[in-house]
Amino acid sequence: MKLATMILQGRATYGLIEAGHVTDLGAVLAPALPTLKSVLAADALPLCAEAATRAPRHPRAACILLPPIPDPGKILCVGLNYDLHRQETGRDATAHPTLFTRFADTLAGHDQPMLRPAVSDKFDFEGELALIIGKPAWCLEGEAARAAVAGYACFNDGSVRDFQNHTTQFTPGKNFPGTGGFGPWLVSAEEMGAIGPQAIETRLNGTVVQRAHLSDMIFDVAAIIAYVSRFTPLAPGDVIATGTPSGVGAKRKPPLWMKPGDMVEVEIGGIGTLRNPVMAA
Repeated sequence: MKLATMILQGRATYGLIEAGHVTDLGAVLAPALPTLKSVLAADALPLCAEAATRAPRHPRAACILLPPIPDPGKILCVGLNYDLHRQETGRDATAHPTLFTRFADTLAGHDQPMLRPAVSDKFDFEGELALIIGKPAWCLEGEAARAAVAGYACFNDGSVRDFQNHTTQFTPGKNFPGTGGFGPWLVSAEEMGAIGPQAIETRLNGTVVQRAHLSDMIFDVAAIIAYVSRFTPLAPGDVIATGTPSGVGAKRKPPLWMKPGDMVEVEIGGIGTLRNPVMAA
């Protein structure tokens, strides 16, 4: 099941993405469940399939896709979670995930521009798998941690490297408005299946710049949720970006930065392709 948040006929709604069209679930399930986040909070994903049988259908081209969850309560990001990327940064291995936060106003949906800030030209790509929490998670481990995931999406953790490197804390370089691509939709955990064999690939202007498999992650989905849920309760709609493979622009010789006019894509097997043009803020 592929679920998206979108603008359709001038209003915000959410729907089921199928070949060539979208089914407007919000037209049936609202006002009781006005957003996709509220569907997750009510543990109501099973209602979506039933509602789709009586909801209006529209051509896929009729909608503007927003981030799957436009207003997550928490966005947590894992750094250095692929060993080759850790090595290219020159950082030591750690026993626990490296974490930083993003804010909701940094997110950009599919086909929406990622914004290079005016104060920097060191705007870098980071293709990632994002997971969306579907059940309250507090001190969970193993299979219980995995079961807290509602679904997955692509993420582009656009990084303003000079601001990121002002200190050892990543947060300033990760939180300029409109720098984080997120989408194109949420693929249910059931449809996605076991995380591991799927390829993840980032392309800049059609050229592959990152490629790995999700099994290359140092800390897998369960380990990430287990660690995070020890120090903060996770709620339905919260988002965790799970880290990027090697090949980032900052570590190339010469560096490769995203610039206005570029097109950047993140493709993950089983999900699809997140596409964002790059524009000047």
